[in-house]
Amino acid sequence: MARDSAGLPPFDPAVVLDQLATAILVVDAGAAVRWINAAAADLLAISPAAARGRRLGALVANGSELEALVLRSRASGEPLALRGLELAPIARSDSRYHVDLSLTPVDDGGVLVEIADTTQPTRITRDTALLAQQGGSRLMARQLAHEIKNPLGGLRGAAQLLERELPNEELKEYTRVIIGEADRLRALVDSLLGPARPMRRETLNVHELIDHVYRLARAEAPAGVAIDRDYDPSLPPLALDRDLMVQAMLNLARNAVQALGERGALTLRSRALTQATIGAERHRVVASLQFEDNGPGVPAELGETIFYPLVSARAGGTGLGLAVAQDIATRHGGIIEFDSRPGRTVFSLLLPMENGHEQTA
Repeated sequence: MARDSAGLPPFDPAVVLDQLATAILVVDAGAAVRWINAAAADLLAISPAAARGRRLGALVANGSELEALVLRSRASGEPLALRGLELAPIARSDSRYHVDLSLTPVDDGGVLVEIADTTQPTRITRDTALLAQQGGSRLMARQLAHEIKNPLGGLRGAAQLLERELPNEELKEYTRVIIGEADRLRALVDSLLGPARPMRRETLNVHELIDHVYRLARAEAPAGVAIDRDYDPSLPPLALDRDLMVQAMLNLARNAVQALGERGALTLRSRALTQATIGAERHRVVASLQFEDNGPGVPAELGETIFYPLVSARAGGTGLGLAVAQDIATRHGGIIEFDSRPGRTVFSLLLPMENGHEQTA
């Protein structure tokens, strides 16, 4: 190997760039890839050899937007920096990343593209917000229950007393309506509070629970809704409360079926995620139980509040299913996340593999 006057091997910038964790590409003026480092190849799920010569539009779903930015940077001769972009590699149709993008024109007519993956920090921030939201939801539910249940009890008692004094059955029918509606509202308030009993954990095969939910959802779904299963057989047994976990998963499945209406597809999927985070806590392995549908997606205006009680995109919906499911997930030390766009919505129930302890907040 040749060496310089100091006795050191020659400096090769390409070798150094290839060792960086930041994804780096060099594209020509037409946005075709001329060089790509290992981090960029991994992000885009393509080999460096296969990427060279291909346009950005052939590598990412929103490639036309990136190509326009490349041309803009090249035409102006000035660097561009953008934050919080969404990147969807074509080779990974089920993945989307949040990235910061930097474009720098280079002397030979090309553009240096730097892509910093900010997905993980974004997820941590979002999970932390979801957990804080869940705590706020519990407090709001308790306060709401206290304010509603007391007058409901008085209303029901007064209707019972009135029923005893009424002279005929026709008038008593009205008091029975009052009593029935009071009972219905009390049950609704109890649902706001979530499961009241302590958890009873046992070691369970999670796929048996998903199969049970699959059979229930298939029986309830319209004929035009197809429900499939896609399991990762490597998932080990988990320490779960069977009844609560079935309730959480059934709520997610029903929510998806209702979003589909009379026609569509729902997939119940299990995966093992390594080095995953729940909130700010990192776990070596996490079970991801996914409920993916091809419906219209979650309305953008509900994205930040979808797990609050009484928030629903469906006419006539109570908005309790997702709130209760999230409460059950957090009691197991997990969390429910979602990713939604028209044609693809995924609610993921993340559960740590290691035995946890019940959340008591």
